[in-house]
Amino acid sequence: MNFRKNQPDDEIEINLIPLIDVLLVILIFLAATTSFNRYQQLQLTLPRAAAEAQQGDAMRIAVSHDGLYAVQGQLLAGTTTDDIAQALRQLMADSPTLPAEQVLVIDADAQASHAAVVRAMEAARQAGIERVHFTTQALP
Repeated sequence: MNFRKNQPDDEIEINLIPLIDVLLVILIFLAATTSFNRYQQLQLTLPRAAAEAQQGDAMRIAVSHDGLYAVQGQLLAGTTTDDIAQALRQLMADSPTLPAEQVLVIDADAQASHAAVVRAMEAARQAGIERVHFTTQALP
């Protein structure tokens, strides 16, 4: 009887060829089913870091955290876009500057809602003001 005591133990091997085949099939499947959509992006002109000198004759509108508006320091009774636009048109009529040269500076509270600031910008558009600036506070 020969029980093969002198033969070395067989080493256990992991066959990687089937694993690679399966991974390549999965890769081909994913590449074939992936859709490549190109989404339209907004064209933005980002502001530069250099600060410009502020014009002294700019119109100012303040937006409080409550959603109240003040044009040139005068509190407005209404908070609709039409009320704000009417106040801006009246201020433009009293101003000697040409309408194309009018600058509106929006002083918005940090806690003011986004909708309130957009409402002020929409009123400026309705009044025909093309140049809108925002004031910021420097960090300490």
